[in-house]
Amino acid sequence: MAVTIKDIAAKAGVSNAMVSRALTGSGPVAPEKKRRILDIADALGYVPNQAAVSLRKTRSRTIGLCFSSINRSTSPYVVHQVLIGVYDVVGGRYNIFVKGIDLHQPGTLSPGLCDGLLVMSQWDSDIEFLEEAWTKKIPMVAISRQLPLDIPFVVTDEQGGMAKAMDYLLSQGHRRIGIIEGPQNLETVLCRHAGWWTSAKRWGIDPMSLPVEIGNFRYRAGKTAAARLLTVHPDLTALLCFNDEMALGAIDAAADLGLKVPDDLSVTGFDNWDFAGHSDAHLTTIERNTIRIASEGTRMLLGYMEQNIRPANVYLENKLIIRESVRPAAPAV
Repeated sequence: MAVTIKDIAAKAGVSNAMVSRALTGSGPVAPEKKRRILDIADALGYVPNQAAVSLRKTRSRTIGLCFSSINRSTSPYVVHQVLIGVYDVVGGRYNIFVKGIDLHQPGTLSPGLCDGLLVMSQWDSDIEFLEEAWTKKIPMVAISRQLPLDIPFVVTDEQGGMAKAMDYLLSQGHRRIGIIEGPQNLETVLCRHAGWWTSAKRWGIDPMSLPVEIGNFRYRAGKTAAARLLTVHPDLTALLCFNDEMALGAIDAAADLGLKVPDDLSVTGFDNWDFAGHSDAHLTTIERNTIRIASEGTRMLLGYMEQNIRPANVYLENKLIIRESVRPAAPAV
């Protein structure tokens, strides 16, 4: 059986990544450690994989950043945050191209086009694209969602995060809460739905008794949904929104109806956009650090591309950010 990098790493007592750097000269290794690794490789009879060597010599120095869609269900803010996270890691070492999976033409994905793919997939229909990349052995890392085909991923606890937001509203005495959800075909939305649903039941509240409207994560949808909720259910004391953009729309809808936040109505969001804490709303929200998610996923992908070692999956926590858009509910009359 051929000697592998893992064999050398085990013998030398170092990481696979360090062995790869020592053998390829692709990164810093202390001289004495490099000498020891090379000696062990020689003693074990290590022979480099010539196909892999050839691939390294012909790298495109390009990474594909793939979203389910650029103009549907993906907020421009999210795209911007992901790009910041990617460039924070790669700097000028790689070129980045952005692709909408919904516009992909089957059979056109070439390993020579890019060295790896960072995928933010939200739709099950993306599977054809993922299978094509998988079949062509293009390194992939998924961000924000666990995907099939054993693709390594970095995700946050969407369900736990939304449960924290609902728990906070309930802890402040709110029981008449309206919910503004996102597109029902997205896995993140289903996870967030499960979060507030679980929280409500834990507090002894029937989730079916709480009114729900569906938005598309955009400001106008949040405003429209909130107007409907507050008109049909004027006794609501709080709105739980599935993202910050819709939450800001909800706050403006409340203002149009003569309601002040938080005096008359409490509102929570999800994401912790840059402006969430600096707008007049001072929005209470769940911090879903998209930049950190993208940075972590990019680091994983670079290791996958450059060392040919599948990275371990990463799970990140979401944090409740308490600001001024929520106040205790007034006692029921």
